[in-house]
Amino acid sequence: MARILTGVQSSGKPHLGNLLGAYLPAIEMSKNPKNDSFFFIADLHSVTTVTDGAERKENTLATAAAWIAAGFDTDANTFYRQSRVPEVCELAWYLSCFTPIPMLENAHSYKDKLDKIGKGKKSAINAGLFSYPVLMAADIIGYDADFVPVGKDQKQHLEITRDIAYAFNHKYGETFVIPESKIDEQLMVIPGTDGNKMSKSYGNTIDIFQTDKALRKNIMAIVTDSTPLEEPKNPDTCNVFALYKILADDEQTASLRQKYLGGNYGYGHAKQELFELLVEKFAGIREQFDYLINNPSEVDDKLVVGEEKARDVISVVMNRVRGKLGFL
Repeated sequence: MARILTGVQSSGKPHLGNLLGAYLPAIEMSKNPKNDSFFFIADLHSVTTVTDGAERKENTLATAAAWIAAGFDTDANTFYRQSRVPEVCELAWYLSCFTPIPMLENAHSYKDKLDKIGKGKKSAINAGLFSYPVLMAADIIGYDADFVPVGKDQKQHLEITRDIAYAFNHKYGETFVIPESKIDEQLMVIPGTDGNKMSKSYGNTIDIFQTDKALRKNIMAIVTDSTPLEEPKNPDTCNVFALYKILADDEQTASLRQKYLGGNYGYGHAKQELFELLVEKFAGIREQFDYLINNPSEVDDKLVVGEEKARDVISVVMNRVRGKLGFL
């Protein structure tokens, strides 16, 4: 049985891009009886950007509720908060002692931030962000993970994990399972309201868990061109159509395409159809999400069970590590 491990930061409420690009594909993978799935909320990682405790608590609940509402079976798999497994921090410290500084200086998480703020403002970057890949390595090899589903932008961090694990194994003998990345080349890139990749950092997300009124307003803000209502429109260059065709079936997509090409059909009409499709498609998930948000103890109960299971697994790995380092 292969152990699959996936982590999602609790840096904000999950949006449509998270759901379509990460949650649902990962949940589908977890349904394979040949897989042993470990899904965790990376709330420790979120401290690099979110410093308000109440906000993090709210985000963590929303992230957990979204996973459960989307169909993740927490009984058959392991679901936990990263922060409730303290062994991961101990392991991160050990691993940091085998991680060269140049490796971290070359990590995307650090370089992207440095490029964004300017090299002259390096002091504005906290050590947590700098050592982010080491904590990520502990998250993975601490559970003997075989495969880690990652997007192409995270592949480098997985390679850093492998390098750190190899270095430790080379020094002390076989201790860690060397994980493999599992990159889905067909993984959808979900366009945001401005046409760029949907991301909280771009401020272009669609929050399907908000009220109908707010969701409709969100959809109506999607950027379109100024083609007059009566003229034909090109569906292949339209942000609204790009989102619609991801969610719709072939018949619905073909119908909307003809409306674009036929003229006398405005972008406001298309946005309304997208809104109605979202409401219909995610009705069950939204209802379950609202229930869980209003009953947080049920979410917490599921997480506590998963955290006990996670600690049982990482404890075995930590005993191997402590023994090699002379702490036992």
